[in-house]
Amino acid sequence: MAVLLNPGNQSNPLILKSIESAALKTSAKILPLEARTAPEIEGAFSAMTQGKAGAVIVARDGVFLRQARQIAELALKNRLPSISEQSEHAEAGGLMSYGVNQREQFRRAATYVDKILKGAKPADLPVEQPAKFELIINRKTAKALGLSIPQPLLISADMVTE
Repeated sequence: MAVLLNPGNQSNPLILKSIESAALKTSAKILPLEARTAPEIEGAFSAMTQGKAGAVIVARDGVFLRQARQIAELALKNRLPSISEQSEHAEAGGLMSYGVNQREQFRRAATYVDKILKGAKPADLPVEQPAKFELIINRKTAKALGLSIPQPLLISADMVTE
């Protein structure tokens, strides 16, 4: 399992640690690869192929968000099922995404700004956890990879793209 990370992103080491911890419970081997630019992303996919990765996890990162189409195309070209937390990944052609609903997060943030502008003290506002996670599956990509997505997973998905 390859993991695409941006070494400049402070949260990526925590993401990698979490993935490695989960992999210890299975027979999965983790191949972490770093990239910050489009050429480095291409190089990382070459390394995935050389490392015989069977799939790729794309860490949450602004660079990868901007390069979502490139990443999805490289994953398909290299026959690697791909997943990311960012919905834009699946929308751009990646196999699937599973993560918080960013649009809802921004709406919630706006309500906090409104409360603060009306005089609320930030320290008095409750800390909230994301309440909605979205599963998006790209059926067209699954078909191109020769994968059959189980019906229960398709039914539970928030969105299935064609």
